[in-house]
Amino acid sequence: MSTALPELDELTDLASRTSGPWQTVVWNDPVNLMSYVVRVFREYFGYSEERATQLMLQVHHDGHAVVAEGAREQMEMHAQAMHDYGLWATVREGGRS
Repeated sequence: MSTALPELDELTDLASRTSGPWQTVVWNDPVNLMSYVVRVFREYFGYSEERATQLMLQVHHDGHAVVAEGAREQMEMHAQAMHDYGLWATVREGGRS
């Protein structure tokens, strides 16, 4: 029995899907109060009042903010945590604004 090896294109595709860094992005929504978003950022990420407020204002004014950056699996955990708090969040590969 022989073991099939992946083609180079398949390996390249896999590498592009797992390379990083990855980002957790929180999106503006019409539901959550700004004070609540600041509290979530402070409680979950441990951000200072100032940093949490900056990120919340970015979400409010720009429609979204990158709240964390790192390995894909960790960013997916952060996005799920944001969902658990009732915030809208996604994960994307870094390098975008």
